[in-house]
Amino acid sequence: MDRSSAGDPARTLALLWRAPDDARAARGPKQRTSVDAVVSAAIDIADTDGLSALTIRAVAKKLGIAPMATYTYVPGKAELLDLILDSVYLHMPRPDISQMPWRERVSTIAAENRSMLAAHPWVVQVATTRPPLGPGTCAKYEHELQAFDGLGLADVEMDSALTYVLGFVAAVARIEIDTHKARVGSGISDQAWWERAEPLLATVFTAEKFPLAARVGAAAGQAFNSAVSADHAYEFGLARVLDGLATVIDRTPG
Repeated sequence: MDRSSAGDPARTLALLWRAPDDARAARGPKQRTSVDAVVSAAIDIADTDGLSALTIRAVAKKLGIAPMATYTYVPGKAELLDLILDSVYLHMPRPDISQMPWRERVSTIAAENRSMLAAHPWVVQVATTRPPLGPGTCAKYEHELQAFDGLGLADVEMDSALTYVLGFVAAVARIEIDTHKARVGSGISDQAWWERAEPLLATVFTAEKFPLAARVGAAAGQAFNSAVSADHAYEFGLARVLDGLATVIDRTPG
């Protein structure tokens, strides 16, 4: 799995915050592109073809420059990954949630992240236990903590509650992404796949052997026209997440 903050911390932070580098700017010929253009090209590649297709050479080709020239803007793929992740975070919509009830605030945060992961499915593949503290990451964290502000939670509880919500959203996003990949990779729908498998399954999977699995699986398959529905998993799971948070929030003084 790709992970954030795998590059040099000082150089990465300087790039994330676009700190001026006078020494570098004074060297060499006039710049043909920019860090922002490199980041935009990299996001386009990741969105279209996935992280496996994201290379310095691919970015250079998209920009029409030599691969070695790209290194004058970004030291390597590790730093580039932090830059595109932070850029995606920076450009997420951030509506005012301050006047909403807390359940609506949390639901809004969850929906924002689900939409972001649908638009940029590669993000769910990036391990962010050591997040790059760029402007996008910081703005996202500040905004999302507002969902739990003023509820009487301790600071660590606020952070933990947010981690809980985002972890749920990421889990559902993986279901949605994997379902899409299976459909595209096989070239057939879920229903068509199960129809092909049915003759053999009928001989080995019977209600006598697996009564609960047969009954519940059939009910779910009929309801979702598939083995799983990401939309249902999200709606059902978010309600449980909110109920779970309520047990903590409701017992907190104030």
